[in-house]
This record gives sequence, structure tokens and C-alpha cells, in this order.
Amino acid sequence: MGNAMPAKRTRRRRRVPAALLAPAAVGLAFLILPLAGLLARAPWTELPARLAEPAMLDALRLSLVTATLATALSLLFGVPIAWLLARGDFPGRSLLRALVTVPLVLPPVVGGVALLLVFGRSGVVGSWLHERFDVTIPFSTTAVVLAMTFVSMPFLVVSVEGALRGADVRFEEAAATLGAGRWTVFTHVTLPMIAPGVLAGAVLCWARALGEFGATITFAGNFPGRTQTMPLAVYLALQSDLEAAIVLSLILLAVSVAVLASLRDRWTAVA
Repeated sequence: MGNAMPAKRTRRRRRVPAALLAPAAVGLAFLILPLAGLLARAPWTELPARLAEPAMLDALRLSLVTATLATALSLLFGVPIAWLLARGDFPGRSLLRALVTVPLVLPPVVGGVALLLVFGRSGVVGSWLHERFDVTIPFSTTAVVLAMTFVSMPFLVVSVEGALRGADVRFEEAAATLGAGRWTVFTHVTLPMIAPGVLAGAVLCWARALGEFGATITFAGNFPGRTQTMPLAVYLALQSDLEAAIVLSLILLAVSVAVLASLRDRWTAVA
């Protein structure tokens, strides 16, 4: 009898207030109709031929390579930053966290201008690189990677910091009492515990880098085969070839859907 009561309990459907239905329907239409329009206008019969065009392949290849390199740099520098923000105890930590996450809300074009002022020939770092090594970063593939890293690394930092704050420090303390050094604890205990957060942050970072436009066009320019990524190719194609712009947009849309699908379990677990 005691086991029968929970079985009879059913989850009641929550009734949505009538006053919310109309604005919700308008909002959903506003979000879904543009995507539906993109799918409706897609040249499905010509899609394979369009994807095989040299300009399309160059933009796709460059985007994939630079986004992957930007994600690698974000992992290299972002994970230590996240650890510092989550586990460090020092004055100014809140200010540092705010500065690290500024690119999340900063207009990408402003980020591109800031990068240009630092790494340009007359910039603090750029002038030194040019004078000592004859290296010029702006309007190069390296500039694309740096622009992508600048705008996407905060996504990784926020995700990893949250994972570190949610991790049970008792496992790390137990490993330390058994004689493990700090690096051993970090690589053999901490990293495995926060691996899902690191993976989720890396996926978000990669997707954000792949879709970067403003900072890239400002700091790296729009040169086919060298700095023209897929978002820049979409912008250029809109002026002369609408179907090419739609095909590139479909690729970016597919990547976005794939990223959201891969992170769905993580989000539902949090919810």
C-alpha cells in the first residue's frame, strides 16, 4: 500500500496564463521564422556543387583550422585562468573576473580595434615584434586566430570556472594527504572531475570562434584564402551571390544546431 501511493502521483500540467500565450507566440515566430525562411530558400539541388566551389572550400577550411587553433589557445590559457578565478584568493579577483568576461558583452568590432591597437605596427606589442623580428600580425591568418581567441576564450573560462566551483575539493585534499604534488593532483584528480565542464566550454568556444565576424574583419581584414572565414564570406556573398550566402549560412546553422544538441544533456542536467 505504501508503494502504491507514489505510483499514483502524476505530474500535473502547468497551465500557461492566457496573457502570456500571445507574446510567447509572437516571440517564437520571431525566432523560428527567419530560420525557416533560410531553409526554404536554400538551393538544395545545387548544394553539393556549391559546396565544392574553391572559394567555398577555402572559407570552410580556413574557418575550421582557425577556430580549432583558437580553441586550443583558449584551452591552454583559459583553464589556468579559470582555476585562478575559482580557487585563488587574492585582492582584485572580482575585478579580474570582470575583465576576463568583458569580451562576452563587448561589441566584437571594438575588440578588433583594441587588438589592432595592441598588435598593430604602432601598438605596444606589434611595434616590438615588427622591430625585433620583422613580424606583422594584423591582416594575416594569425590575426584571425587571435581575434577568435579574444572573443571565444571567456566562454571556456566561465564554463570551467563553474565546473571547478562545483567540484568536490575533498578528493583533491585526499590526494594531497597521500603525498601527491600540486601538478599531480591537478592532472590526475581535478581535470578528470571537471572534464565535462572543460568539454562543454571547448565546444562553446569553438562554435563562437567559428561564427566570429566583427573582430576578425576589423583586425584581420577580408582576404580570400588568408583571412576570409565563413561569416566574412557570407557578408561578401550577400552583395553578389545570394545562393552562396545561403549555403554558407546553412553550414553555420548546422554547426550551431549540432553544438546545442551536444550540450543538451548538460543543460537538462543543470535544469
